[in-house]
Amino acid sequence: MKIRLFTILLTLLFIIAGSWKSALAQEDEDFLNVGGALRYNLVSERYESDPFTTNTYATWDTWRINVAASYSGISLDFEYRFYPTFNAHFIKYGYLGYQLSDALGMQLGVTQVPFGNLTYNSHSWWFMTGYYVGLEDDHNMGVKFSYDVSDRLNLMTAYFRQQDPAGPAHNTPPYYGPGAGTYSYNVIPDSEGVLSGATANIRELNQFNVRMTYELSPGVVAGVSGQLQGLYNSVLDEIEYGHAVAAHVDATAGNWSIKGQVINHDFRARNDDGDIMDRVQMGAYGDPYYGDGVAARANIYTVGIGRSIDVEWGPVSNIMPYVDYGLTTKDGQLEVDGSMFDFEDSHMLVPGVLLTAGAVYTYIDFAMGKNHPWLTENFGMGMGAGQLDAQGRPIPIGDLDWNLRFNINVGYYF
Repeated sequence: MKIRLFTILLTLLFIIAGSWKSALAQEDEDFLNVGGALRYNLVSERYESDPFTTNTYATWDTWRINVAASYSGISLDFEYRFYPTFNAHFIKYGYLGYQLSDALGMQLGVTQVPFGNLTYNSHSWWFMTGYYVGLEDDHNMGVKFSYDVSDRLNLMTAYFRQQDPAGPAHNTPPYYGPGAGTYSYNVIPDSEGVLSGATANIRELNQFNVRMTYELSPGVVAGVSGQLQGLYNSVLDEIEYGHAVAAHVDATAGNWSIKGQVINHDFRARNDDGDIMDRVQMGAYGDPYYGDGVAARANIYTVGIGRSIDVEWGPVSNIMPYVDYGLTTKDGQLEVDGSMFDFEDSHMLVPGVLLTAGAVYTYIDFAMGKNHPWLTENFGMGMGAGQLDAQGRPIPIGDLDWNLRFNINVGYYF
């Protein structure tokens, strides 16, 4: 299977390479641009312990540096982020690019994984549920090709050797090992066996992606994506390959924007005893998902709709109301005192509005979640078995109240 897929990918690249022009007719001018952003959050939360009490505070969300450059046809794109609230900093992307022909481009380095709707699958500040399991706005280290087969048909292929480089992970307990200090969510080691009862010294290694999109009509792009992901167990000295597949559509009609996506994934991770795991440990922003991890097998359904409206409200020139919704259904069971309990679903609903005022973009979101690892006072719980009761059993989704977070994110981009 591995050899066959790799052969197919190489064959595709050789076919594409046959279309290269002997010389490019156009040379881009050399340039160097430096930019960045500064963002703040105003937050009001209402989570599990007391539904009548809110926790309101302000945070310095992030600041970042962006560099874009080109010299002799070779481009550079780089972004490094700092998150004071998490005491974490890391690269988001950093790659060299080269346009091999008018139709074929290449990126080498830390680049976005060609999977699903790009660049984003959401309208809100919150992304959608695929992001929190490493299947949306994901970045890894490798090489990517993008080929315009025709004016409407685009094909992307990529090989990633490993996850994006990790920065500090201040809250990562030692038994989780390195890897959580990243922008993207990645599978990281569980060296204490918290999730499966056996240690799991695993990490991402060798990933292949194929993405194809077709413009059905002006502004309406539909596509399919496939991913073969390797998880290397250093104790077994073996790589187990899992998969993710997606169908997606990104449509703009007049002032309306609609994004829809369906994902099926199976991470196929083995613990150090050689057993297939129902949950894997993941981490980002310096923190792992602690005791719950992520369901190894699941379906993810997301849909979002927004409408752009031009206004003249002082410095505000445009508003975009939107609603984003995500549902994750899981395949797995948790054993508690000899009894088996099914994993519970995860829900995410974010109505909000984006205000544009020159270089200032303000997201006003009312995020709601059930079994969402960021919308809970028990950070990291929800994407695996789900929230647990006092006996350690998953709480039925119908018995969970919506966790609520009102969030205003103000960002100046330059």
